[in-house]
Amino acid sequence: MSKPDELLVDLAAMVESGHSNQMSLTVIAGGSVITGRLAPEAVWRQRVSEILKDSDRLREFAGVFTSSERKEGPPTHLHFHVARILQGSIGIPETGGMYRVSIEDVSGWTVGDFSYSEN
Repeated sequence: MSKPDELLVDLAAMVESGHSNQMSLTVIAGGSVITGRLAPEAVWRQRVSEILKDSDRLREFAGVFTSSERKEGPPTHLHFHVARILQGSIGIPETGGMYRVSIEDVSGWTVGDFSYSEN
């Protein structure tokens, strides 16, 4: 979208202000369908940092996700956790992943997460 959808920005702002991770959302961005729950950016960053700290190969990158000050103004990104990229009839990864999507890149969205088949 050339101009971010104001309703989507408002949803992201509510997630940020309430520090809730229960808002399910499905978006289309860059031709991909991503479905999952939104998390506040601070919570998302903390979880990504924890995952990286547990990795022998990626531990050194954990600090990138812990050193961020909250920027003023409306949210510019959606932070998904327990999320999947839908590809055909399957969701990748099966266990859910952590995705950061620019609100400007979202071309369509709906509240709720889409079901998918694991078979």
